[in-house]
Amino acid sequence: MVEYLIFLAISTAIFALFSLGLNLQWGYTGLINFGHIAFMALGAYTTVLLSLQGIPLLVSTVIGAMVAAVLGLIIGFATLRLRENYLAIVTIGVGELIRLLVNNQELPVNDTWTPGAFGVQSYPIPLSTTPHFFVRLGMMGLLTVLAVITLFALWRWIRTAQKSLLADASQRLSKKQELASRLGVGIVFAVLITAIYISGMISLYDYKPAAGLMLLSLLVLAVVFWRLEILVRSPWGRVLKAIREDEEVPKAMGKNVFWYKVQSLMLGGAIAGIAGAFFAWQISAIYPDNFQPQLTFDAWIMVILGGSGNNIGTILGAVIFFTYDAATREFLPKIFTNLSSDQLGAFRIMVIGLILMLLMVWRPQGILGKKDELTLGK
Repeated sequence: MVEYLIFLAISTAIFALFSLGLNLQWGYTGLINFGHIAFMALGAYTTVLLSLQGIPLLVSTVIGAMVAAVLGLIIGFATLRLRENYLAIVTIGVGELIRLLVNNQELPVNDTWTPGAFGVQSYPIPLSTTPHFFVRLGMMGLLTVLAVITLFALWRWIRTAQKSLLADASQRLSKKQELASRLGVGIVFAVLITAIYISGMISLYDYKPAAGLMLLSLLVLAVVFWRLEILVRSPWGRVLKAIREDEEVPKAMGKNVFWYKVQSLMLGGAIAGIAGAFFAWQISAIYPDNFQPQLTFDAWIMVILGGSGNNIGTILGAVIFFTYDAATREFLPKIFTNLSSDQLGAFRIMVIGLILMLLMVWRPQGILGKKDELTLGK
């Protein structure tokens, strides 16, 4: 049970990170990206191949993120001066192009050229060996600090909604709904943080490599989330929101709309590239088929579920998605014993599609999204 919780925590952190990059591009800037998986694939392969050449993992990951950002730059220069429909078409094509190129090219693996279809295995993974006892104690302390800071940030987030309710009586009903949403989300996150913290402490003390990877992925997710929250509240972020709503307005104010869009694509791509490195480390062997277009649409589900243009909502969407995924994998075979594995897979996709349809009717802005910032109608 502890190992499975850690696996789910790593998966959720990786795809929350992946989806945060998409949320920056779509939720804040209004850029339609159906090939987000291309950034993850580039980040994963660049990090893995460089680490096999003896380059430190941190440097390899940074270079992987930079390569993914360069892809965003190329896509931006190729499409952003055209109608936004072209961006959607080009990105989904680029996602498949990257996968097919890797599948049909030879890659430098362990001083030999190996066909990409054979995949890449036996590459360095961070914290894969048991560290010294005092290092493990430091990691446990770091996990404790991370859990306390997260719980404190959740409390402040809920308190902000409560203060807003008391200060603005004119919109009392909407403020009450927002407070109720934040309170419910806060409780869910608090329970999950507690479960992950206990599992992590057990696995760090009696060291399991997955626990080290979980700690690292959660730390990176926390740092990226923190910096994104600062960015989207800065003048730069307000320009992105203005572009999303009506790009003619920032143009009239003298803003270089094209360059802001390119920056959003590049930064979102870099974040996805970092997620790709963690994805490669989690699965321990990467193949081109690991980067199917379905993963892009999984990220879209997470963003839409939580609420586009809301970073906390994106993380919530990732939590809901993996909770649903784990629950249906566990219980559906026991309920529908007469269905094959392929039929169960199709049924799971059908149910989450139905959930999205109901959500679009009930709350088209997502669970934590704001209706006045809705971009789905663009």
